[in-house]
Amino acid sequence: MKHYLLGILLAATITSGQAQTHRLEKLWETDTVIAVPESVLPDTKKGLLYVSLIDGAPWGVDGQGGVEILDVNGKIINSKWITGLNAPKGLGRVGNKLYVADISEVVVIDIKKGTIEKKIAVDSATGLNDITVSDKGEVYVSDSKTARIWKIVNDKPSLYLENMKGANGLKAIKDDLYILSGKSFVKADAHKQITTIVELPQAGDGLEPIGNGDFIATSWSGYIYYVYANGTFETLLDTHLDKVNTADIGYDAAKRLLYVPTFNAKKIMTFLVK
Repeated sequence: MKHYLLGILLAATITSGQAQTHRLEKLWETDTVIAVPESVLPDTKKGLLYVSLIDGAPWGVDGQGGVEILDVNGKIINSKWITGLNAPKGLGRVGNKLYVADISEVVVIDIKKGTIEKKIAVDSATGLNDITVSDKGEVYVSDSKTARIWKIVNDKPSLYLENMKGANGLKAIKDDLYILSGKSFVKADAHKQITTIVELPQAGDGLEPIGNGDFIATSWSGYIYYVYANGTFETLLDTHLDKVNTADIGYDAAKRLLYVPTFNAKKIMTFLVK
């Protein structure tokens, strides 16, 4: 594992006329030993990171995928914690259950036992991608290929929104659902009324709230954005020329730590948001 003890300050691009006020300081990155990591979900109480591993084609039904556990310093705890999945992506948690988006079904994992409890088939889904969980325990999952968002309650999926082109990153906050739909970052309220927050330069992937109304969003091709509640944004990171992807991020709001899975670059990077 490569550690950057003094940190590396990454230059950021000023965007939308907003004076640059945030930056990322790299703390560490793993070696290139993570098998196509797509999503990171921190367990801040136990100091663990759950990482979904595609370990094959991005949408391959091949049984090669799984979930790995790292500690918050990037040390691999169990690279084979869950195996036999296909192309797992988004992760969400309700109590002792971990929900994993896996192409056409949502896999439910018993965290204490480290076993697959059940698989919830989502009708007509072909590209399940991100997952978010509301404070009521409702699970939302995006289907990027069919432009739909599904809601799962009591392990039963129902269609929640459609015609959401490129639907990917999701975040449920109170009665609102924040969505990265292609280049559009939008909010759906409790009545499913859609409001556009901002248009990003690249299609969005990962989405995490800062806690003050602002968000961090990523684009898979290698961009990380800081999005203000007022609809302006800053580009915090651009690694697309280095072919380092920035997929479905995890965030520890208390410590302002951003965990970035790099997909084809096969490593996890961690930054302090400043």
